[in-house]
Amino acid sequence: MKKAGIFISIVLLFLTLLSSACLPSGTPKGPAVPEPASPSEPVTPVAVRQLIILESSAEPAFPALLNFKLRAAGDNITDIRLHYTVDREAFARVTSEVYVDFTPGTSVDVKWTWDMRRTGGLPTGAGVKYWWTVKDSSGANVETAPASISFDDNRYVWQSLTENKVTIYWYSGEQSFAGELMSAAQQTLVRLAQTTGAYLKTPVKIYVYANTQDLRGAMIFPQEWTGGTAFTEFGIITIGIDTNNLNWGKGALAHELTHLVVHQMTHNPYIDLPTWLDEGLAMYNEGALGASFVSTLKMALADNSLISVRSLASPFSANTNQALLSYAQSYSLLEFLVTTYGQSKMLELLTVFSQGSAYDSALEKVYGFDMDGLNTLWREYVVKRYRAAGTTAALPPAFIRVASEMAAGFVLDLRLASLSGSGR
Repeated sequence: MKKAGIFISIVLLFLTLLSSACLPSGTPKGPAVPEPASPSEPVTPVAVRQLIILESSAEPAFPALLNFKLRAAGDNITDIRLHYTVDREAFARVTSEVYVDFTPGTSVDVKWTWDMRRTGGLPTGAGVKYWWTVKDSSGANVETAPASISFDDNRYVWQSLTENKVTIYWYSGEQSFAGELMSAAQQTLVRLAQTTGAYLKTPVKIYVYANTQDLRGAMIFPQEWTGGTAFTEFGIITIGIDTNNLNWGKGALAHELTHLVVHQMTHNPYIDLPTWLDEGLAMYNEGALGASFVSTLKMALADNSLISVRSLASPFSANTNQALLSYAQSYSLLEFLVTTYGQSKMLELLTVFSQGSAYDSALEKVYGFDMDGLNTLWREYVVKRYRAAGTTAALPPAFIRVASEMAAGFVLDLRLASLSGSGR
């Protein structure tokens, strides 16, 4: 029994020493006494909101409105701005910035509408790129990735046909209708290359409306005679062509397409083409000069009332007869230059203009004469070309004038229908 007691004592002593060794440094020995609770300040929870974009969208209401929408959440959002650019040919990128008016908060839902009735419209098919910047009171900010939208006329179900760099969109008429227009477009490009050496550098889009009424419905504040427009900076043509008026449509399409090609060949930040050259190329590429234009030209020859080349470098007169004569003379000027000096000289002239050369300087560099010199040489040509052609030239000037004036209003309405548009 004595030995057993000694053994138990030794075990107890060992366990006591082991327990003491396992205590952390500084831990008081002896029985554990609960520490009294110490008073502390109340803790206020802090809600941290991450600044996030929940929705970003744009929807066209063609032709007048483009609606933008944004939903975001964050820590008291205080600043929202919309940025957008229009996809068009330009020498400097222009970014529009809109400060969106809203009530600051942790969750915002804002809208902004681009009203083109105040700023001017875009053609169907024009591209717009947009993005948002959002900031909150904590200093956090976020910028959305750029998104693109096509400002399409979704009132119609469009079909498309593409050949080379030309795409035709239409919604009325059979495939053969679009095929004939495409054939006319391709022939236009071939003629223009043969005549001037000009060619299509970038793709173009042609939107064919079923008639001029539908076309005007796609425009903001159109003129009542509008029948077609070339938006040269966008590479877009909009035109109204009835399936029963295909011949007129082909001529109008050739005219507008020529404007696009010439623009691509000569666009520069310094100067536009003289009007007689721009319109003359488009008319000459349509084909032979129409009878009413010929009559107007002959009447001006008989009356000695031709317009000078220098005057024709400026925008044409709004007077019906003067405008008709301006187009007729522009055709004749191109006819003179091309038939007398050839295709290579015309291509050289367009190239010099693309470098921003002034009108007189360009002509002198290529042909060796200025606009006054051209006026003198061309008058000699036009007298021989039109006074000697046919029996009509022998008719009394008064008769020619009456016939011309009777046709002028009708013909010019058709001409303006195919030449109209501020896009050029």
